[in-house]
Amino acid sequence: MTLRKFIIERDIPKVGTFERDQLRGAAAKSNEVLAQLGTDIQWIESFVAADKTFCVYLAKDEAIIRKHAEISGFPATKITEVRKMIDPTTAAD
Repeated sequence: MTLRKFIIERDIPKVGTFERDQLRGAAAKSNEVLAQLGTDIQWIESFVAADKTFCVYLAKDEAIIRKHAEISGFPATKITEVRKMIDPTTAAD
């Protein structure tokens, strides 16, 4: 099965002020849950803003992302499937 790419927006008050140890703990918790869920979901990276994170995941479907959020305790406020990607090289022929 091919995994699809998703962006998960998580509302987490003051996450942008978290210290490195707090972020390390959050990453460890996420990794623990991902290991439980198996190969149908992968965390690629996350971007931390003031009161939100934007996480890039590969997953079989939205349901497994919601399951990860439920088990980990990290909210999945909005889940958006990425349909296509562009970058500066897209303009070149």
